[in-house]
Amino acid sequence: MKLPVAELHVHLEGTLEPEMIMALAKKNSIELPYASIEELRAQYQFTNLQSFLDLFYANMAVLRTAQDFREITVAYLQRAHDSGVRHVELFFDPQAHIGGALDLREVIAGIRAGLADGLERWELSSKLIACFWRHAPASEAMELMKVLVEQKHDIDGIGLDSSEVGFPPELFTEVFDYARAHGLHVVAHAGEEGPAEYIWQALDLLKVQRVDHGIRSLDDPQLVQRLVDEQMPLTVCPLSNIRLRAVDTMAEHPLPQMLAKGLKVSVHSDDPAYFGGYMDANFDALMEQFSFSSEQLATLAKNSFESSFLDEQSKQALVAEVQAWAEQQK
Repeated sequence: MKLPVAELHVHLEGTLEPEMIMALAKKNSIELPYASIEELRAQYQFTNLQSFLDLFYANMAVLRTAQDFREITVAYLQRAHDSGVRHVELFFDPQAHIGGALDLREVIAGIRAGLADGLERWELSSKLIACFWRHAPASEAMELMKVLVEQKHDIDGIGLDSSEVGFPPELFTEVFDYARAHGLHVVAHAGEEGPAEYIWQALDLLKVQRVDHGIRSLDDPQLVQRLVDEQMPLTVCPLSNIRLRAVDTMAEHPLPQMLAKGLKVSVHSDDPAYFGGYMDANFDALMEQFSFSSEQLATLAKNSFESSFLDEQSKQALVAEVQAWAEQQK
């Protein structure tokens, strides 16, 4: 029995494996700057977040139909299921897909069709979160936010992603106020490359329900205490942090320290096609470096379900599965 977990920090576009990128490019007659899978894989040497984002956004161009979105969603869910994921709260970047031939409603319909397939095939429950680019003007995000609400697009929440440094959460206060006023869940990337101050802003100005990443919280003891007191969820992505040089080596990763301090941390895969693996690969890397006990692993898994936007009854049922797993390890 695999450790059951919830995946709360994964970008759909970041699950595009090289093989699927090349196949979709051929199907949709998209000319890419690399002629083979090997040439594409050679680009996956990142020095920082921006070097990854440049490739990440370029590869999204292969997604041209609702069926494309359905296919990549199902492909991700298959890998997630194989990794022990029981519930996923999937990010996607609407700004990457508007303005072209594909309508936003088709994008979301394709993703939703894939999520429905996941529920039917693997009983994998899901939520869908639209993330705004922080490097784009906040006014653009606000305009899109109103479209999402007024046209009743089928999303469960919003997030904030892309380049962090130089784009503080405070720029998006109005967007998040509007989302909360219309009953949407709110999360935001903060404290990955950006400073602990960005986490404060995400809490106080955006009033987020979860902080994505949050590893820089350890730079501020007062912030750590607040996060512990409020049991604010932090969705940590170990392999991503290493590949993007936010942390130099796995041995230096702050997750064990965060766990020891009582922070409500959980483990996630972020952009797994680019960073070396899905949920199981992240846990394997942590185990290889830190040899977490079954109790620590169970805490991380429980945290993931408790940090989700599932109803309380569903959360408790999944936590019970974690407890059953822990009993098997004794």
